[in-house]
Amino acid sequence: MVGKLKALLWDLDGTLAETEELHREAFNRAFAHFGLPLYWDQETYARLLWTTGGKERLKRALEETPGAPGLSWEEIAEVHRYKTDLYLKLLREEGVALRPGVRRLLLEAREAGVALALCTTTSPENAEAFLEGAGLSGWFSLVLAGDVVARKKPDPGIYLLARERLGLAPEEGLVVEDSRNGLLSALGAGFPVLITPSLYTLDQDYQEAHALLPHLGEPGNPAPVLQGPRSGERVVVDLSYLEEVKKWWST
Repeated sequence: MVGKLKALLWDLDGTLAETEELHREAFNRAFAHFGLPLYWDQETYARLLWTTGGKERLKRALEETPGAPGLSWEEIAEVHRYKTDLYLKLLREEGVALRPGVRRLLLEAREAGVALALCTTTSPENAEAFLEGAGLSGWFSLVLAGDVVARKKPDPGIYLLARERLGLAPEEGLVVEDSRNGLLSALGAGFPVLITPSLYTLDQDYQEAHALLPHLGEPGNPAPVLQGPRSGERVVVDLSYLEEVKKWWST
């Protein structure tokens, strides 16, 4: 028996907002500053996003690049700290808009007493700055970010920790994600998952998702349901639709 939704758990980058271009620009500026033989164009960055975590992504890129220096983990962390500072500067200067339907659904959940949790591999500094810049400070009762768990997505650790902290059964929550790694992470913790692919994850495989839409929709701009309840129709994702997704997940 599926109970009432008690918590809505969100990824950040690509899910709440299309932030990845700011991350890519910050990485490239950091590479130039440290004299590293790396430049990530959009195609390269899309491929590297399969590795979650900025430090882990940089480590993989260095290993794959002929002639790149073999940096220690401490040196990689130093480059990543510099990149984080650049990202925060870009975020303050340029800002980033929430994706369609995000603020509306967050507000509806808050007003209905549904807990909001943020489960992201980005650093706590990045998460805090984003929430402040988006006018969402204090909206999330739980923020799990960065290295809060030993293994990052697609490992289920971050969503298992969220379950524990919120005291949730899997049927009491629902996850909103934008990537296959995020999908697998949430599924591993037992949650139903709604996917809204981002610019960098459009071509990934989401066959296990319980709902797949290009965005959450707004009044006057409903989103086509590509997979899940009411497939082929256009909807504005609200709490009522999320309950349909949970029922779909339980069957």
